[in-house]
Amino acid sequence: MKLHRLELEGFGPFRERQAVDFDAFADDGIFLIAGRTGAGKSSVLDGVCFALFGGVPRYENGERRLRSDHCDPDDLTEVSLEFSTAGRRWRVTRSPEYERAKKNGTGLTTQSPQALLEVWGDDTWVGVAARPRDVGERLDEIVGLSQQQFLQVILLAQNRFARFLLARNDERQAVLRTLFGTRTYEQYADILDGLRKEASRALESVDERVRMLLDEAERAAATAGLTGDEPVDDGDLPARLGEAVRVVERAAYRAEAAAHEQARADAELDRMLARERTLAALAEQQQQRLDARARLALLDLDAPAIAEAREVLAAARSAEELRGALESVERTRAVADRADAAAAAAVAAWLAAGESAAAPRALQRRDDQLAAIIAACDAALAADAELTEAEAELAAASVSATEADEAIAILDEQRAIVPATLERLAAQLAAVAAAPARREGAAAALAQARQRRDAAREAEDLVAALRDTEREMLARSTELAASTTRHTTLLQRRLASSAGDLAAGLVDGEACPVCGGTEHPHPAAPTSDPVTDADLDDAARAKEAAWEADRVAAEAFETARAAHAAAAARAGGVDLAAAESALAEAETSLTSIEADAASAERLTAERDALTAADAAAAEARTTLVADAARRRQDAALAAQRVAALRQRVDEARGDAPTIGERRSDAERRRGLVRAVRDTAAEAAVHRQVAADAAADRDARLAVSRFADVGEARAALRSTAERAALDERIRAHDAADRADRQRLLELELALADQPDAPIDLAPVRAEVAAARAHVTAAAEARTRATGDLAHLRDLAERADATHRSVSEASARAAVVSRLANTVAGRAPNTHRMTLEAFVLAAELEEIVAAANLRLAAMSSGRYRLQHSDAVAARGASSGLGLEVLDAFTGQARPPQSLSGGETFLASLALALGLAEVVTARAGGIRLDTLFVDEGFGSLDDETLDLAMRTLDELRQGGRTVGVISHVAAMKEQIPAQLVVSAGAAGPSIIRQGSAVPA
Repeated sequence: MKLHRLELEGFGPFRERQAVDFDAFADDGIFLIAGRTGAGKSSVLDGVCFALFGGVPRYENGERRLRSDHCDPDDLTEVSLEFSTAGRRWRVTRSPEYERAKKNGTGLTTQSPQALLEVWGDDTWVGVAARPRDVGERLDEIVGLSQQQFLQVILLAQNRFARFLLARNDERQAVLRTLFGTRTYEQYADILDGLRKEASRALESVDERVRMLLDEAERAAATAGLTGDEPVDDGDLPARLGEAVRVVERAAYRAEAAAHEQARADAELDRMLARERTLAALAEQQQQRLDARARLALLDLDAPAIAEAREVLAAARSAEELRGALESVERTRAVADRADAAAAAAVAAWLAAGESAAAPRALQRRDDQLAAIIAACDAALAADAELTEAEAELAAASVSATEADEAIAILDEQRAIVPATLERLAAQLAAVAAAPARREGAAAALAQARQRRDAAREAEDLVAALRDTEREMLARSTELAASTTRHTTLLQRRLASSAGDLAAGLVDGEACPVCGGTEHPHPAAPTSDPVTDADLDDAARAKEAAWEADRVAAEAFETARAAHAAAAARAGGVDLAAAESALAEAETSLTSIEADAASAERLTAERDALTAADAAAAEARTTLVADAARRRQDAALAAQRVAALRQRVDEARGDAPTIGERRSDAERRRGLVRAVRDTAAEAAVHRQVAADAAADRDARLAVSRFADVGEARAALRSTAERAALDERIRAHDAADRADRQRLLELELALADQPDAPIDLAPVRAEVAAARAHVTAAAEARTRATGDLAHLRDLAERADATHRSVSEASARAAVVSRLANTVAGRAPNTHRMTLEAFVLAAELEEIVAAANLRLAAMSSGRYRLQHSDAVAARGASSGLGLEVLDAFTGQARPPQSLSGGETFLASLALALGLAEVVTARAGGIRLDTLFVDEGFGSLDDETLDLAMRTLDELRQGGRTVGVISHVAAMKEQIPAQLVVSAGAAGPSIIRQGSAVPA
């Protein structure tokens, strides 16, 4: 996990929005959060913790004073943090609950907590969650640490720095479990414990099932009456199993005896059923004889009625042969009467229409006259339709001629204004005709003005760089002068100290190594501040470095000055304001010229279009004049045609209002003529048909069995009545023949038997008794067989279940031992769970990594060591820590260390933890670490060791933030984030290198 950017507004001591760019410290690897006490250094870390978890470590048990006291009611309180983990970049924004001004009205209202989580994707931030609860749940998944774990391994806040070192085993296990993802091992223990309980329950269940099966077998034996005489101990399962086998044997004997008894009962029932069937057949024949005698007696009583029905049926069949002739006479006589009435009605209608003659010849002449009138009217109707069409053509021709004349007049009016319009367009075109030629020059002037503006802007931008390089050059010159002076001074001091050293070695009477004299009257005095060769080498190297820096700064200044001069030359010597003003004028000029050029093109197009339109209009007028003359001629011809057609129509109409009415009247009268002739002829035909039908009826009646028409009609019967009579006669004859034949057969078969039927009640009583005996025997056999099957099944299941007890017992013992060992229970003498065992290996690596730094920071005195000693009072074991003191050779608890020693051990452990977690594939990468105070308890030498340890953390891209007000740390850490209180009270954050507090 790596932090990138933090923004605070209205939070803690910060009122205005403050930003912290953690990425800016990536190259340094370590930075100092500095400032006076109370300025708000720890509030920066509070903001990180609040953004990720919605809370801060300092306000866990007290008032949550997150909103700045410097805020006005309208001010916003908000914290935003950007971080990356698992290859994705996230941004979380939170606001705590606080009182703000109401949007409507006066007074304050409570602003509820707000939260927003976003992820960077496709060059923009995409929302993921927007409620505090949802944001918290997603961050738990993304960060992978709880707030307490975050405070123990990443943000080592005040009063929490040493928690991981001094934590109990279970607390340390919770942190390591999250960091190394070992919850699976805890799940293994849960699974094994479940298997242990399941195996124990299975063993108990097997024994219980044996007892339940034996109890059920004993209850079934008692119910069936198969229990033995000697009682069996309930706790002696083998004895109870033996008794169950004996009960099964007794049940088998009972079932076999019941089967034999059922076979005897079935044989007796079969014998009784055969005797019953024989007697029942004889009794049935006796009853059939009596029934046949009774039916013949009834048939004899119905004989006279059957004879009468035979006579009625014979008469009906004879009358049926005359039915067609009788009905034909009635039908033809009715048709003739209707025809006579129709003929009379036709004559009356003819006379009512005003016609007088009704003789056949007169009717024919009148029919011919009416046909001639109809033909004339048909011809006149065609002329009338043609007249309507001719009148429509006349009207259309008149309108067309008028429209042609009007079109000529309108065209003349439009052409009259063309000359004036052409003159106006020519004047406008003359005013802008030169614009297209000026456009290219204006565009070139604009491009030149833009180049000068860009050069002036570049020159202005280079001024700051020029001044910076100039200041840098002056600073490096000053440093070069200082380093040169120092080197010279050291040389002078070295020479002075060399004379004193030589003088210290002079001995009277011995030659001087410089002048060779044996007397030394004025030897040089030795100096109190000697200069070593290392001092001279350091000063020489510093001088060379300063000279090189001065050279580089001078070259940078010359480069910046040349770049500025070149840009100023390209700008033409004008400043940025003048260049921008000239650019604006060039843009305005080009815009005006382009507008005039566009107007010239538009006016030219309008003039050409108008000239072409006037020429086309002249040609169109010539065409219109010729067309108007043709249309007037067409109108005159249409008027002549209308007059001729109107004369023909008037002649054909006569006195009638219309031709159609005259034709309809002629059609009606012609229809009356035809009706008179047709009805008279039809009436004569029907009268002849009626006479022929009467003559045929009389001839048929004369040769029949009937005296007159009335007698024949009385004998007629319907088809259904004849069928019913025939069916009744046939049924009587068939029944008489069948009953006489059956009675003859029965009399022969029962010649030696009495007339009364045999009594079957005693035989049926014997059959019922035999059947009841069979049912009882079958039920007894079924019970005996069911008892045998049930008892045998229970005995076999009990025996098989009893054999599996030993197997279940062995498996339960193995599973229980394994589960207890993994869970840290006996026989596990260390009381260390499987997860603790795995984490203990991780803790040993963490301790090894921590000792690499603790040994250096404590000058070899202290080393951490992992302890798997059994904890007191049944607490979890396996993750203990001890401190080995090299001075005493004894291990001691971490709580015995002093404040400074605890700080060093905690720092080493935290750094070792971060390194091991980061090295684990799939683990949580800890790329950012914060340490809040604790350095004030260290002496200078130990502080220097701690700083060197923190400095080593820059490897691998890790960034360490340190909060401290120790002056020595400000000198050793150049990258600093300075928090200072403003004049009005709120604090501000300044970021850079060695920014003064």
